[in-house]
Amino acid sequence: MSAVESDGQLLMANGQRVSFDAVTWLPPFAPTPRPRTILALGLNYADHAKELAFKAPEEPLVFIKGEGTLIGHRAQTRRPAGVTYMHYECELAVVVGKTARHVKRDDAYDFIAGYTVANDYAIRDYLENWYRPNLRVKNRDTCTPIGPWLVDAKDVEKLPGGPMALALQTTVNGKVTQSGNTKDMIFDVPFLIEYFSSFMTLSPGDLILTGTPDGVVDCQPGDHIVTQIEHIGALENTIYAD
Repeated sequence: MSAVESDGQLLMANGQRVSFDAVTWLPPFAPTPRPRTILALGLNYADHAKELAFKAPEEPLVFIKGEGTLIGHRAQTRRPAGVTYMHYECELAVVVGKTARHVKRDDAYDFIAGYTVANDYAIRDYLENWYRPNLRVKNRDTCTPIGPWLVDAKDVEKLPGGPMALALQTTVNGKVTQSGNTKDMIFDVPFLIEYFSSFMTLSPGDLILTGTPDGVVDCQPGDHIVTQIEHIGALENTIYAD
């Protein structure tokens, strides 16, 4: 069931008001369809590329994710047994609002339904090459919490700088471990809409995960991670042992 925030409570589609703790949060697809395609950017912040000792890419480094990776706000993410490094990635997620094909940069915002927060976990043990990441790095079930809200595109785009001037922050067990700003993306949101739609059709509900700044750290079972983006929301997640 869909809901909106109202005076610190959830106003359900049936008119009922409930507390945030009284529901199980799902990925915020409504009112858009479930995503047909999930596109995720790697190394889209120069500081993160530098953190990993990689040269910043000259064109988008992109990989595809399956819908089965998605879970909601306050859900749990499995850490596989035996891995030595699994880290969060706080990312602005773009939700496509209408069919997009050969869209020009200046028209890109017309094709966006809204924005949400994604936490795109990566398991570094399985990484073979940043430019050809192993499926197990990014496509495990539960490895991509998303939410809690789908914020209408117009509400974000009227802000100073729109979606390209939003502060990002991650905390692990209450300690700030990552800070950044979407203004530091190498490839900004309008560029990405134009780029992807130049060779593939984007459909309503499709997701574009726009990458993460530097400051990633290993997360252990029991850790409580909050990935937060200014004006978009604070996405909570807990790690548990597989």
